[in-house]
Amino acid sequence: MARRLSRLLTAALVALIPLAAPVKALESLELNAPGASDMLRETLEASSLLMTAQAAERTAPLDLMAAARAEYGRLINLLYEEAYYAPVIHVLVDGREAADISPLSNPSRIDRIVINIELGPEFTFGTLSIAPLAAGTDLPAEFATGQPARSTVVRAALGAAMDAWRDQGYALIEPTGQQVVANHAAQRLDVRLSLAPGPQLHVGSVIPAGNERTRGDRIVDIAGLDHGELHTPEAITQAETRLRQTGTFSSVVLETAEQANPDGTIDVTARVDEALPRRLGFGVEVDSESGVRLSGFWLHRNLLRGAERLRLEAAIDGIGARVGGIGFTLDARYTRPATFNRDTDLELGLNAVRMNERDYKADAYEASAQLLRRFGESFRVSAGAVLRFESAAFSGVDRNFGTLGLPVAVTHDTRDEALDATRGHYLWAEAMPYFGFAGADSGLRLRFDGRIYAGLGSENRVVLAGRGQLGAVIGPDIDATPRGFLFYSGGGGSVRGLPYQSLGVAGPPPSGGRGFAALSGEVRVRINESWQVVGFADAGAVSSEVFTGATAWHAGAGFGIRYATPIGPLRLDLAVPVRRNAGVTGNNLQIYLGIGQAF
Repeated sequence: MARRLSRLLTAALVALIPLAAPVKALESLELNAPGASDMLRETLEASSLLMTAQAAERTAPLDLMAAARAEYGRLINLLYEEAYYAPVIHVLVDGREAADISPLSNPSRIDRIVINIELGPEFTFGTLSIAPLAAGTDLPAEFATGQPARSTVVRAALGAAMDAWRDQGYALIEPTGQQVVANHAAQRLDVRLSLAPGPQLHVGSVIPAGNERTRGDRIVDIAGLDHGELHTPEAITQAETRLRQTGTFSSVVLETAEQANPDGTIDVTARVDEALPRRLGFGVEVDSESGVRLSGFWLHRNLLRGAERLRLEAAIDGIGARVGGIGFTLDARYTRPATFNRDTDLELGLNAVRMNERDYKADAYEASAQLLRRFGESFRVSAGAVLRFESAAFSGVDRNFGTLGLPVAVTHDTRDEALDATRGHYLWAEAMPYFGFAGADSGLRLRFDGRIYAGLGSENRVVLAGRGQLGAVIGPDIDATPRGFLFYSGGGGSVRGLPYQSLGVAGPPPSGGRGFAALSGEVRVRINESWQVVGFADAGAVSSEVFTGATAWHAGAGFGIRYATPIGPLRLDLAVPVRRNAGVTGNNLQIYLGIGQAF
């Protein structure tokens, strides 16, 4: 009995083996489109649901049949976009039309699928009409009689017509009718679209939504949509940008109500998603001459429930430096957005720094207050006051310097990405008249930093980058100028290949200069998505007077590599001196490591 039962179990297992065997994969898939251009054929293949399924190895019969039935609509819509309105499409599954195969009797095995496409004639636009049109509407040039009748052009023309009305305050415009007729005999497409602009509307109430920690009145203030101003897409976009720039919100969407108010206004809902209020960050930079710099910060992005930011930062530098010694920086910065008006931020700061440099040591303390005003997305102006006290030791002398400065700065920034720009420019200029007390004389400090970027080739694989820096202290003698106001050259921020702050005024006694200029150029070549190689050259000059008096200059050059990371490119630069001034010592090879491009 046991032996008979064993034989029965063995026979059952053998019988089940064919049922468990994997389904045979699709052997062939063809797409035929006689007369199609290479570009159109590539587009058809890339859009084909069947070819996408094959590439993803989803070749089970049920998956293939679902893709085959949907293939007709997918390809027809694509051909309409290319102005073919009389195509004939056959999807043959082992010789049978996919549309004729009942979903209740799907084949258990599929070996071969052929997609045959007869394009038919290319249609052109015939009679065209979109009405009414707002004054100044600019329709696409392709939306004209005789041009290829691509459906994408029709959608673009409709979008342009509606946007023109919205730009003039007609927020509730909607299409009310369309007549699109394909004349197969004439191979023309006639299009008639009608619009209902509705009333011109102004901004009503701004209604915060989604906020839990942020006060609603501050959301309204920062958005800056004034009651009664014309409701336009530009105004809405700018309000969203102002809210995002605070850093308090991970997402911001301004939604216009579906119905207007009786007084001709329309309400807007500011729907926000708040980011985590606290953030920590750390950084490290390595310079073979000035040593290692470690930094960290703590940030609160909603300190008083009004999107105020408090940033506390600390850094220690000069670790393992060949010259100078250990220094540190402590900084506290409070920023309140939308102070006085929607585009003006208030910033208050406290700063303490110990400088342990080649020819001086100093402790400096600052308290500052400034207003930052934005004009559009790329232009900013700041103005404020800085009270500074410095205690310095240099050339065997101890001296205190006190200053009250009134800095005014302008910034024009069109870079596509701050840490890894491929196009645009960055221009920053500051003028700070200051009143001196203790051992400091009064004067004027000027600084300028200009950067320009140009991407070349496919997807900006080659980037040319240039930088120019200028600085001047007008008025006091060097001995009556705070050490932190004087200029030096050398190191990663000015001339790579030369030791950090190795070029100043030779003296006696040696010190920084009252005039400074530097030029840098880079050629950045991207190898792939992760790696980039860079060649660069830098030059800098320092003068005892404002670009006159005793002047010296030096230069360096080298190459580097960049590795892309989520927070910016990891940078490694190797540089050597090209021109070294007499008396300047240091290694012939300088190494720099940090996050982000050099400039």
